[in-house]
Order: sequence, then C-alpha cells, then structure tokens
Amino acid sequence: MTLLHFQVACGASAPPSPAKLRHLHSPPPTHYCSSRSLLSSTPSKPLLLSSSSSFSKLSLSPSPILRRRHPRIQPPSVSESTSPVSTAEFKEWDSLTAKLAGAANVPFLLLQLPQIVLNARNLLAGNKAALFAVPWLGMLTGLLGNLSLLSYFATKKETEAVLVQTLGVLSTYAVLVQLAMAESMPLPQFAATSAVVGIGLVLNFLNYFGWLNERLWLLWEDFTTIGGLSVLPQVMWSTFVPFIPNSILPGIISCGIAVLAVVAARLGKLSEEGARFVGSLSGWTATLLFMWMPVAQMWTNYLNPSNIRGLSSLTMLLAMLGNGLMLPRALFIRDLMWFTGSAWATMLQGWGNLACMYCFQSISKEFFFATTLGLLLWIGLMLWRDTIAHGKSSALVSLKELFFGAS
Repeated sequence: MTLLHFQVACGASAPPSPAKLRHLHSPPPTHYCSSRSLLSSTPSKPLLLSSSSSFSKLSLSPSPILRRRHPRIQPPSVSESTSPVSTAEFKEWDSLTAKLAGAANVPFLLLQLPQIVLNARNLLAGNKAALFAVPWLGMLTGLLGNLSLLSYFATKKETEAVLVQTLGVLSTYAVLVQLAMAESMPLPQFAATSAVVGIGLVLNFLNYFGWLNERLWLLWEDFTTIGGLSVLPQVMWSTFVPFIPNSILPGIISCGIAVLAVVAARLGKLSEEGARFVGSLSGWTATLLFMWMPVAQMWTNYLNPSNIRGLSSLTMLLAMLGNGLMLPRALFIRDLMWFTGSAWATMLQGWGNLACMYCFQSISKEFFFATTLGLLLWIGLMLWRDTIAHGKSSALVSLKELFFGAS
C-alpha cells in the first residue's frame, strides 16, 4: 500500500502538492548554496544587503529553473564592490574549489583500486577464501552512504561532488560483485543491493538533469532517509560488541521511528521546521556513517594496539588528501554538512590514524610531522583564500557564516 492509498483509507485530507513536498525535503537554505552556474545570470532586481550582513551588497538572483530548490550566491557586481578585484577573486576561487573537489576522485579511486585488483587475483587463482576477510556488511554500509550523499549533491547540482559519490558507489559495488562471486556475500542480499544501486543511479541522474517526476524523487528520498536512520544506530551499536550484547534491536527501533517520521511529514502532521528536519536526515545520516568509520577504527586500535602495524600509512594519507581537497568547496558554498563530514574524515580518518601510528612507532617522525605541517598549511591557505573571495575581514567571519548562517 502506497502512502497515498494509506492517506485516502484513513480519511485524511488531500496530500500536499509536489512543490510543497519538495520544499520539505530541501536542505535548509541558510547553508546550502552554489554559484558556478549563476555567475553569468542577470539579476532582475538585485537585493542589496546592509554592511552588517554576511554577503555585503550582494546581488542574489537564482536560476529560474532551480529557484524552488535552494538559494545561490552571486559575486558582488563590479559597480557595488569596493574593488573590481573582489569579483575576479570570487570567480577564480569558485572555479578552483570546484576543480579541487573534482580532483578528490584520484585519491579516492586509489583507495579502492588495490582491493579490487587483489580480489581479482585471488578469484583467478581460485582462492575464494581470501575474499572472506573483506566484510561485505561494512562495504554495503559505505555504499548506502555514498548513495545518500549522491542524492544530496545531485539535488544541489554540485557536479564535482556528484562525480566523487558516483565513483564511490561504483567502486564499492565492484568489490561487492567480487564478494558475491566468491560466495562471501549471500546471493539474495547481493540481488537486493544490485537493484537498489541500479535504481538509485538512474533516479539520481534523471533528477540531476531535471527529467524526473517529483513524486518519484520524494519516494527515493523517503527510502534513503529510512535506510540511513536504520543503519546508523545499528553500526554504532555493533562497534562496541562484545562489550555490549550483540543485538539488532537498535536498527529495528530506529527503523520504526524513521517510518513514523517520514509518514508524518508526508501527511503534513509536522510543523514546517520538523518537516524540514526530517527532509535533511538522509544527508546527515550518510555523513554520520562516514564520520563513524574512523571512530570504529580508532576503537579497534585502542583494543588491539598490535593491529596498528597492519594499517597502511599510504591509505590513511590518501583518505586525508581526498577529504582535504573537498574542504575548500564546502566552505566556499557554506555547506555545513559537507564541511563537517570532510573535516572530520580529514582530521580523524586521515591525520588521527597517522597520529596513532606515530605514537606506536609504526611510521617515522619525519613522515608524520611533514604530513602535519602540510595539513596545517592547507587549512590556512583555504581560510585565507575564502576570506578574500567573499570579501570578509577575517576567516572567523567565514566560519561564523558556515556554522550559524548569514546574520
């Protein structure tokens, strides 16, 4: 029974219009914006903000096609800026941050490629048992996270981030195919995963190009919201087994809560703020899934310090590089969710694990301190260039806008 049939059977009022439902699923407009597609658009009536506002004297005119989805930033016009250089700096940093986010595909691909090659060699050699060392449930969790974030960035039209998440989906799915061939992953679970991946990729790219019916997209967003909220508590609980009982109860409870929240939002039973909160859950749960991965790794390091020597410093470095390359873009468009996930992964999954390896003398002092210095210089450069591009007085103002929105 669909939600619409459920609504009619219960005698509820007519379902909200597609435009209203889309609004409820859209991310909060305070932080999420992009500008590359709008630098050439001509505003009809520029909105001039006071000097105390976050974007002083900016001209805001979103594209007519995407006007319903999210606001976007415009660079200051030459006539309104204190200097023509500000517009040039804005466009230059806008373009460069987009290219840096796209370049993150390289380290992320290098992260997964060695595993794919190793699995292929073991399959060709008939050594299927070796593939049982790869946890298919962990790979599936990462794939669902990539799909949720792909939906988030496809809605925002962030092309480079869409490519990064698509690569993540495809590379992880390739590993799952190998695990299914080795009979490490059960066939029913693999078939269901294949269907979700195929449908998810098609729907996301149809939505990216504006060719998808809104109701179909809303159903997909509901699915990712329920899936994310079901998986996240279960993964967090499983991390601390056997110190706590092994149970699927957290996943069942959170799944029930997610279904009730989504149904209430679709039937208009929540306030506007509550509905907006439910609509943003899929992106945040995907981000929290990725944020939990380094926590689980560091917990394992704490329980079994001897396993640290089995970690690859190159893998941790690539994780730090990939996420670090996306930080400038997330800060530039004031996307708090993207920035939080990338910063967490850069500091914990990358640098944090390198710090653990250094403490246990698994890597050299020179390697660790060179990596630390490079990371600090990169963060400083990012804050400096963003401050100039947006015409702010200090980096603290940029960070304040990121976390609290434009005042």
